[in-house]
Amino acid sequence: MSDCLFCKMVSGEIPPDKVYEDDEVLAFRDINPQAPLHVLVIPKEHIATLNDLDNAHRPLVGRMVQAAAKIAAQEGVDASGYRTVLNCNADAGQSVFHIHLHLLAGRQMHWPPG
Repeated sequence: MSDCLFCKMVSGEIPPDKVYEDDEVLAFRDINPQAPLHVLVIPKEHIATLNDLDNAHRPLVGRMVQAAAKIAAQEGVDASGYRTVLNCNADAGQSVFHIHLHLLAGRQMHWPPG
C-alpha cells in the first residue's frame, strides 16, 4: 500500500531502526517508546487490522510472536519479562493501520493497562 508508513519501511523507502528481519517479518524500535525497550514487529505483507486476518495468516501471526521472543532474548529481557500487545482499530490505540505487535520491556508493567 503506497501511503502506509510501515509498508514504506518494508520497501526501504523509510529506513527503520531495525532489530530483526526475516522473509516475512520486520521489527524495529518505536520512535515514541513507552518502555525502555519498545519494538514493533510487523508482517511484510500489508494487513490493515486484526479483523482482516484469515486462517491463511495463522503461520504469519505465529512468526510475529516468535520474532518477539527472539528479540526479547537478544535484548536480554526474556528472563525478567516482557509484554506483547496487538491493538485493533482506533479505540484500542491503533494509529498505523498495518498490524503490528508491540514488544515492551525494561520496566515494571502494571495491570490493567491504561
